[in-house]
Amino acid sequence: MTMDRRRFLKTAAVTATAVSVVELPGSARAADLSQFVEGAGIPQRPLGRTGIEVPIMQLGTSQRLDPDYDKVLHRSFKNGVTWFDTALSYGRGASHRAIANFVDQIGDRSKLWLTSKSGSGRVSGLDKAIDEALEELRTDYLDLYLMHGINDVEMLKPEFLALGEKLKNAGKIRFFGFSCHDGNVVELMNKAARTGGIDAILFRYNFRRYGDLELNRAIDACHRAGIGLLAMKTQGSVPREIEAVVDFQSQDFTLGQAKLKSVWADQRISSIVSEMDSVKYVRENIAAARSEKPLTAEESHQLNQLAALTSRITLPVLRFSRTYAWAACTSSIGKTVSITG
Repeated sequence: MTMDRRRFLKTAAVTATAVSVVELPGSARAADLSQFVEGAGIPQRPLGRTGIEVPIMQLGTSQRLDPDYDKVLHRSFKNGVTWFDTALSYGRGASHRAIANFVDQIGDRSKLWLTSKSGSGRVSGLDKAIDEALEELRTDYLDLYLMHGINDVEMLKPEFLALGEKLKNAGKIRFFGFSCHDGNVVELMNKAARTGGIDAILFRYNFRRYGDLELNRAIDACHRAGIGLLAMKTQGSVPREIEAVVDFQSQDFTLGQAKLKSVWADQRISSIVSEMDSVKYVRENIAAARSEKPLTAEESHQLNQLAALTSRITLPVLRFSRTYAWAACTSSIGKTVSITG
């Protein structure tokens, strides 16, 4: 049954007040861009057991790109974002072609890490799609090739995993994996951890999912298996009117930056895909990536409130455990602040 919006917002406001611990004065300030220094790089983390380190943030290109000269691509790259995530389906090849032109403009393919994806559900289709992607991108290889948006564990059968090895041996790809958006992500991740043959998984993960115990166990299984874990949809798809109820307050971060920081606080995550569709968001997100400040307990508590208020829309009520309760409070030096809820 759909709750009347006015009644829901009224209930949400009461709930937010009831669970609030600290009220900060003033309104949320603009992002602190002191960490944004042109020419500086992005922090890196290991990609599973691949033996390489990758930037903790990559540019998602499921957006309209200027095929001649795209400012977002150039500004991102100039400021250390060297990983671009694309797919055959993005703009029916337009994303690939814009990135190909960008590579020509910077004059050095080796300076970029490129991921592309194919939604084909057959081995033969995936095999054909890699050649199409390479042709559109005008490159000899992909750094990472993902089976796109899979929702069937049958695609983790030996014949699909063998394709990954075949493409590696042919020099067409460096690493192989899959992305998943649907409700059986836990099943897929657990299967991948058991079977092997998967280097990286791109999956939906944000502050709203920290309380999902089964997902956390699947993440742990993949992490132990040496699979690189990549997060997408990190903003959590929260309606603006619900965000306004919480009225996020911080001296250092915007709400969007805080959402990213909460995912980076989980050391099991190698990198985040961020679809930065303006130079403004490029600047803000890069500043957040470079900032060494962890979220405070109060900032994390506010995200906790937002997650609780929106759980009845699409997610079950968040469950918190001693092990996984708000990993967002874990700093880069391992100091943890406990939050109960």
